[in-house]
Amino acid sequence: MTTHETKKKGNSTKLTVILMLLVLAIVIVPQVIKSGAEFGGSDDQAESVITEMDPNYKPWFSSIFEPASGEIESLLFASQAALGAGIVGYYIGVTRTKHKIKEEK
Repeated sequence: MTTHETKKKGNSTKLTVILMLLVLAIVIVPQVIKSGAEFGGSDDQAESVITEMDPNYKPWFSSIFEPASGEIESLLFASQAALGAGIVGYYIGVTRTKHKIKEEK
């Protein structure tokens, strides 16, 4: 491995660590600042605002599938997020590999 490759790998490792620390800070800081607060979703907030504005409002769309419980809903949401992350990770990996192969030629 050349000196340039070693420096590049070191910079990459530093960047990874910095980004991981930033993600942790984004997750932990709100929990510390607003300890005991309820972090709800925007769907519930939107529904309450619409009801305040127009108490007679009738939704024009209903869900095709309603999960049996909140736990199943959370599982489906987490599975969807994991699948999306897997697809994005695969794309990034393929793109980086193609770029490396192109550089080696």
